[in-house]
Amino acid sequence: MTGTTGRRERKKAQTRKALADAAMRLFTERGFDNVGVRDVAEAADVAVTTLFKHFPSKEALVFDEDEGREAALVAAVHDRPAGRSVLHALRDHLTHSLTATGQDGPGFTAFAELVESTPALQEYRDRMWLRHEKVLLAALTEATGAPEGDVRTAALARFVMESPSLARGQADPRKALHVVFDLLEDGWANTAS
Repeated sequence: MTGTTGRRERKKAQTRKALADAAMRLFTERGFDNVGVRDVAEAADVAVTTLFKHFPSKEALVFDEDEGREAALVAAVHDRPAGRSVLHALRDHLTHSLTATGQDGPGFTAFAELVESTPALQEYRDRMWLRHEKVLLAALTEATGAPEGDVRTAALARFVMESPSLARGQADPRKALHVVFDLLEDGWANTAS
């Protein structure tokens, strides 16, 4: 039974990846607005109904790793080793994510250009970002015992979410992330003027 479940999950993952890859290829070649979900389904050799089983919308095809990234943020907070601060755990997670997913490389450029040139994708990204921020805020509140509505915890969630975009484009994105997290940990008053 386990082998069947594993095979089924692998097949789902392969189909999902094929759809996301086909979508990115078509969207970058022709533009997001010039490609329909039927085009993506045909390019991935699946039915449109299969596409919608994996992705709730056309925009979701571009942000195919959305759920995994959100879960990884929460796991970085909740599953951190004993004695590891929340900030250090998030810094390490985001540093790894930045390099492991290629967000600091040229492959990310086409994705970023597609999103920045498409209002529907910008809107979807902003809603997704806000949702991730709220989920991170809840995880931080729970992990730190902060009171509900604590503005410091909300600010930390916001700055943590913004830190990868601040690091991208820097000569050394990993170093830039560490600088941002040092600022979050030590505060502005402890930085050199």
